[in-house]
Amino acid sequence: MNIILLGPPGAGKGTQARRLVDERDMTQLSTGDMLREARTSGTEMGRVVAEVMDRGDLVTDEIVIGLIEEKLNGDHGGGFIFDGFPRTLTQADALGELLKRHGTTLDAVIEMKVDDAALVERITARSTCGECGEVYNDITKPQPADGKCANCGASNFKRRADDNADSLKQRLMEYYKKTSPLIGYYYAKGDLKTVDGLGEIEDVAAEIGKALG
Repeated sequence: MNIILLGPPGAGKGTQARRLVDERDMTQLSTGDMLREARTSGTEMGRVVAEVMDRGDLVTDEIVIGLIEEKLNGDHGGGFIFDGFPRTLTQADALGELLKRHGTTLDAVIEMKVDDAALVERITARSTCGECGEVYNDITKPQPADGKCANCGASNFKRRADDNADSLKQRLMEYYKKTSPLIGYYYAKGDLKTVDGLGEIEDVAAEIGKALG
């Protein structure tokens, strides 16, 4: 099974992707993680990525598609979760062609729908474990009282510098401008499923499970 998780910054895509990895043996393909991994891999593609990033330039669609294709050529267990890609209609077309070349298809696109005001409130209270990436929230999921991550036991918590109201509103605007057209694109293809991204983690996971069947 191959799926895309769509949603604005802070909708919980990463959290739900990790659950699907654990529960369904899927492979999460996060654009950011792939770029960081490639940069230090020593491969030809990795050298290209490093040169582009060191210049401060944006990584091209061709490079990202190349990284995804490398992953598709490997062992993919229960399928792939595309997290952070595609971001544009051009990238969506490219992903469709790539999957077709590999004799596979996209099974579902999960839109994690949110209320902007509630999302801003949630994200400004967010922190993460600096070791494993486990997400905490001052209101809904506070850091453990002993100061250690419940997932890995580390005590290195951090907050993103751009997890503030003004910065988040700017990121939301960028999302709606560039990425939200994908919702209509995949709806027209009959692939789109919508869940409430602001529910409790377990409830959102249950909704995603129902959508995937």
